[in-house]
Amino acid sequence: MSNPISINTRATPAAASNDTAISAPARAKMQLNVSILQESAAVSLSSENDPLALLYKSAITSLNEQLEADFGPDAIQNALGQDNSPEATAGRIVSLSTAFFGAFQQQHAGLEGDEALNRFMETIKGGIEKGFKEARDILQGLQVLNGDIAANVDKTYELVMKGLDDFVANQGRSASTDEAATGA
Repeated sequence: MSNPISINTRATPAAASNDTAISAPARAKMQLNVSILQESAAVSLSSENDPLALLYKSAITSLNEQLEADFGPDAIQNALGQDNSPEATAGRIVSLSTAFFGAFQQQHAGLEGDEALNRFMETIKGGIEKGFKEARDILQGLQVLNGDIAANVDKTYELVMKGLDDFVANQGRSASTDEAATGA
């Protein structure tokens, strides 16, 4: 049996104090907090997982606020519509990380050819290794790193490493083609 909760939205801190003393962003944040509480009021407090619904809603709202400037409104919900298969996820990781190779070369002009490529790969592989370890730790902490989830994480990791190896191989072929074209 759930206990209904009543929230009096007329007695918000913004309304109880001098409205002109509160900035527009602060007022918006208070109104957001009130709307979260209003939406969460229907949640039954007798169920073990219902407080998690409030946590989820609050986290999603805050994440959307933080990501809006870069990814537009409702970034989290929009991301849910993307293909999250191991193949698609690995493809995004590989393409986003390898896209920085040109910038890396510019910042490390003293490194040439294989030396630059090897240093770049050490850098991004280190970041990818750390990211996968952290993701595994989080999933394990949530006690969901098992079955299909564990298999998909492992498959994604394998596909990322293969994609990075393919990138290195393509860079080698590209350098050979460039040398042949210039007669070097």
